[in-house]
Amino acid sequence: MFAPSSRNLITDIEGLRVGHADDDDARSGVTVLACGGAWSAGVDVRGGGPGGRETDALSPENLVGRAHAVVLAGGSVFGLAAADGVAAALSAQGIGLRLISGSPPVPIVPSAVLYDLVNGGDKNWGLTPPYRDLGVRALEAAGADFALGSIGAGRGAMAGLVKGGIGSTSLDLGEGLIVGALVALNSVGSALMPDGQTYWAWAFELAQEFGGGAPRDPMDLSDPAPEESRLMAVGRLQAGVNTTLGVVACNADLTTAECKRVAMMAQDGIARAVRPAHTPFDGDTVFSLASGALELRAHPQRAVQIGRIGSAAADCMARAIARAVHFSGAR
Repeated sequence: MFAPSSRNLITDIEGLRVGHADDDDARSGVTVLACGGAWSAGVDVRGGGPGGRETDALSPENLVGRAHAVVLAGGSVFGLAAADGVAAALSAQGIGLRLISGSPPVPIVPSAVLYDLVNGGDKNWGLTPPYRDLGVRALEAAGADFALGSIGAGRGAMAGLVKGGIGSTSLDLGEGLIVGALVALNSVGSALMPDGQTYWAWAFELAQEFGGGAPRDPMDLSDPAPEESRLMAVGRLQAGVNTTLGVVACNADLTTAECKRVAMMAQDGIARAVRPAHTPFDGDTVFSLASGALELRAHPQRAVQIGRIGSAAADCMARAIARAVHFSGAR
């Protein structure tokens, strides 16, 4: 029987650290995942309104295919500046690619942003949005233990009609293989069934990690307020209130192409836990990281292992989404 690893966080992947930084006045923030080096990485984008940086650097046909950190941020396009701060801070620490002798290290810091500009916070920042500084602060705060809920990139997030936020999980697949996920949930769709109580991801829960509870009757999800039920099921179908950002990670020696496949499979975790998902209004983006610490079996068994990792990543993503809502206190 599979179970979460020790922390039930993505940082159960040894070497990965996570940090948050918030701006309470703006009701926004940044979450940084710092790798223990240049890890193999991939990305898959399914939402119709994405915002990102250096995603093409992770395409299997391109040169790099690795990341030193991944940044998730609120603030829409303004939040992309968070990766500037992280890249500068990592370079100052001597972390990054050394392409030519004498040049500063060049960290690869892919990032993605969610839209939280209409959540009631003060966004009158003029020429000085807070996100570059928030990126630096989040990197400084990175560690193996971190908080879940309305914090970091999920500080001002919504999940349909309730609070969204940061969620994370892990899964021990045995023989030393660990998979984990982290999500910043700000979806148009809802993580809750029409009863307003049951998570769409309820069937994937382990050890009551998001409160426990199956539907009262899976065949009867009626609600005494039909219009409220309909809204709970579909969330906020309007532009400008969007995006589920995710990172999945494992400790196997995946290539960039294999990371891409795992990211693609992990997107199914969003579809299992949020309805509707991947809408024209969302910027749903999933990054995949691999530390390379565990050597997988050679072909053809290797492909089987990639399938196991991708399937586990999707399950971890679904669980992380429910935990994001649970720890935000929305249910």
